[in-house]
Amino acid sequence: MTPAFERFAAIDWSGAKGARHKGIAVALCEAGHAAPRLVNAPSGIWSRQAVADWLIEAAGDAPTLFGFDFSFAPPFVARGSYLPGDAVPAEGPAFWAYVEAICDDPDLGAASLLEVAHRRHFYFGKADGVKAAFMHNRACEARYNVGGGGKPSTVYDAIGAAQVAKASFAGMRLLHHVHGQVPIWPFDPLPRSGSLVVEIYTSIAARAAGRPKGRTKMRDADALNAALAAVGSAPHQGSAPDDHGADAILTAGWMRRAAEDNALWHPDGMTSAIARTEGWTFGVA
Repeated sequence: MTPAFERFAAIDWSGAKGARHKGIAVALCEAGHAAPRLVNAPSGIWSRQAVADWLIEAAGDAPTLFGFDFSFAPPFVARGSYLPGDAVPAEGPAFWAYVEAICDDPDLGAASLLEVAHRRHFYFGKADGVKAAFMHNRACEARYNVGGGGKPSTVYDAIGAAQVAKASFAGMRLLHHVHGQVPIWPFDPLPRSGSLVVEIYTSIAARAAGRPKGRTKMRDADALNAALAAVGSAPHQGSAPDDHGADAILTAGWMRRAAEDNALWHPDGMTSAIARTEGWTFGVA
């Protein structure tokens, strides 16, 4: 079964500390070919809580596929635990609830989980030892790498501009807030109708649009519009957005086309155990 959606939303996410985040961008498009448009934040700059509130309201307005660019869970299958040696839940939704319960960071932040509560599991620099000892990945990430997509980041790497650790654990708090009101794939089964939340890599959309590996960022209107044309979308009107906005715009357009591919909803290698613990990135076949 291929779900039917009327709208497609891509959210470029941020795990930064604070209450407003210039790194968050939300793009939305309807079925058809019109260019995705950026959604304005209620207060000018998005907070993570504002994204959660917007999602819940938008999900009730029309069947919408929402894509978030963060890891929905840490690796589990290869080591039998998200945080080996620590007493934590063993399935995605229960782990999101655990993250929510132990984090009191502002605006759904989760830095305290990495920096205090479970500090020994995360790499912050040479003082933590050999970085390779922290480089654990999920099954879908390993498949993405083998398939030529590139080496994905791990949620245990908390150093550098490319790290996804803080964004992912903050995202798990958002998932806890919206779960039960909007299903989250593949932890929840595909709905026959209505809205759905999935994990995406904006780099998958960029590669599908012809952007070369290592040059997936689009910083001018010509580059963005060429990529949009490659995924069957009309061009963006107006001045070029920043790279966060461009990522969200292109990814929303790609999601509109990719959602029709039944194989992406039933990827090889995704077992029921993987689906309920680690989840899967939509677009990794």
